Amino acid sequence: MGMRAFRVLVCVAALGVAESANAADVYTPVAPEVMQVETDSGWTFTVAPYFWAAGLSGDLAQLGSPTIEVDASFSDIFDHLKFGAMAIMDARYGRYSVFGDIMYTKISGQDGTPLGLLATSVEVTSETFAGLVGGGYAIIDQPDARLDIVAGVRVWSVDTEISFSGGPLNGFSPSDGATWVDALAGIRGNYSITPKVFLTGWGLVGAGQADLDWDVAGAVGYRFNDRISSVLGYRALGVDYSDDGFLFDVVQHGPILGLSMHF
Repeated sequence: MGMRAFRVLVCVAALGVAESANAADVYTPVAPEVMQVETDSGWTFTVAPYFWAAGLSGDLAQLGSPTIEVDASFSDIFDHLKFGAMAIMDARYGRYSVFGDIMYTKISGQDGTPLGLLATSVEVTSETFAGLVGGGYAIIDQPDARLDIVAGVRVWSVDTEISFSGGPLNGFSPSDGATWVDALAGIRGNYSITPKVFLTGWGLVGAGQADLDWDVAGAVGYRFNDRISSVLGYRALGVDYSDDGFLFDVVQHGPILGLSMHF
């Protein structure tokens, strides 16, 4: 397996965890579909799958390897993506909000070894889960603008396995992984420039078991009507975690594109 392919397969499992950025009638900037139900009690609920075309750069070390510098584009990652799922959940009551954000990705690929002395082929599988849950309070709550102060907890889990086939290493499958938790705080909000055009974004920063965990984004959106709006923007997320030879010090960044449907 080539060094570039190995780096991509071992190191790019974490594609990102997206925050929802809510307004009075815009519930997430990155969701292709949203289901919203307003109850008689005054609660408003939002469920939003979303898409983020993120690349990955940084330093990683797993399976006892030396530190590897990675710079993988979204197309590099997408070529080896076997499964991915991203979704945002949001519940609001007046100025208060509770939100959740989950993401799971599985990256896998197989290739022949350069010389075939110890094995004829090797398969690398990497899985990443990232989940955020938190709450917020709107310090600005107007028809054309909303600004929330938010705080939450993000859980990361990264697991990688290398499986050898053929030769003396046939059946040998070393694995490595880590799970950690970080606390984050920041803001999210939006502003309507016109009844049709709006701006939205967020910024979070924190730490915990990681030395640093941060997430920022900005986007511009367009409301086609009361039920449908689209958003285009850019987002970057970084995390710096290390423990006992396991290193995950990366920045993920790329465009976000969404089509929101409100019910």
